[in-house]
Amino acid sequence: MGFYSDVVVPRLVTCACGTKPILKQRQKVVPLAHGAVLEIGMGAGHNLPYYDTGRITSVAGIDPCRTSWRLAQPRASALGVPLEFVEGSAESIPMPDARFDTVLMTYSLCTIPDPEAALEEMRRVLKPGGRLVFCEHGEAPEASVAKWQKRINPTWRRLLGGCNLNRPIMALIRNARFEVNEYDQMYLPGTPRIAGFNVWGIAQR
Repeated sequence: MGFYSDVVVPRLVTCACGTKPILKQRQKVVPLAHGAVLEIGMGAGHNLPYYDTGRITSVAGIDPCRTSWRLAQPRASALGVPLEFVEGSAESIPMPDARFDTVLMTYSLCTIPDPEAALEEMRRVLKPGGRLVFCEHGEAPEASVAKWQKRINPTWRRLLGGCNLNRPIMALIRNARFEVNEYDQMYLPGTPRIAGFNVWGIAQR
């Protein structure tokens, strides 16, 4: 599994996360980041072209996969603000309390092994009043779709590096004591419904 998990999976995920519907979602949420930003699961850097560099002062990106970070280099070199890659886990962010104005999380909560611990860490590193800007796929509201998500999820998770189809994104965020200021949701066009239910918005520490 070493070659598959270290080499194949990062490229599969990079391809899936760079499809046109998902890039359009990134284009909606990434410019909402401001100040000092921590990006959760930076991966191959698909968000980097969408930052509004007039609104941000720096970006730190945490990811456990160095292969993905190597894939991000062309986008990273064009960012234009200080950028730091942190190899590590969102469940134990090696950053001080109240360090960031914004935590940006896109298509990452599905894969983090302990999402509750990760959200607590995100809350910890945000300044008072800081914002969690998020865009995630997760559990569908229709019972018929959710049923198939549950059936397929074990195989999906094994093949795609731990990605889960059916996490209850809004419940997880609210249970981590974030105040959700605004959010929206829909099935992404051109995407299978089992993997296409998206929620995005802003929550405050």
